[in-house]
Amino acid sequence: YLVDQIRERYMLNLPDIFEQKLNERLDRQGVDPQSAESELKELREKLGKIGEVNLSAIEEYEENSKRYEFLVKQQSDLIDAKEQLRRVIDRINRICSKRFKETFDLVNERFTKVFPVLFGGGEARLEMIEDLEKGEQGIEIIARPPGKKMQNISLLSGGEKALTAVSLIFAIFLVKPSPYCLLDEVDA
Repeated sequence: YLVDQIRERYMLNLPDIFEQKLNERLDRQGVDPQSAESELKELREKLGKIGEVNLSAIEEYEENSKRYEFLVKQQSDLIDAKEQLRRVIDRINRICSKRFKETFDLVNERFTKVFPVLFGGGEARLEMIEDLEKGEQGIEIIARPPGKKMQNISLLSGGEKALTAVSLIFAIFLVKPSPYCLLDEVDA
């Protein structure tokens, strides 16, 4: 109806005018109608590949975002707790090392005094040894009964070992007394 009205009133063909104006406009913008059509086709194909719009994506994103924030907070709490535990362990290790060293020194002092009393002479001491390969520490008992040279307890005779062990036990009891003590098969 509109095309007929324009033709009767103005003696113009509306589809031709539309085509002419469109070409003028495209020429002014520097757009080629062929390339514009191919671009439109390409964009429609890309839009088709995207597929349907997921309307619940916003809700899923919010849920996942809340879950992520919760997990990040939990991770932060765990890292803080781990660091606190590490500090407590270091503190306990320092305290234990200090107390062990103090007790070791006291026991060694008493051991050097008790050993000559039980043996009627000689000397003995405790030494801390460290195995660097294994990262372990230990205690070595060095003793010299009267008339012998200074040596490790493992090189002494059975009776000398037993008497050295008893003197070490008495040295420990002098540092940290016990209300009673049963010594059964001391020589073993």
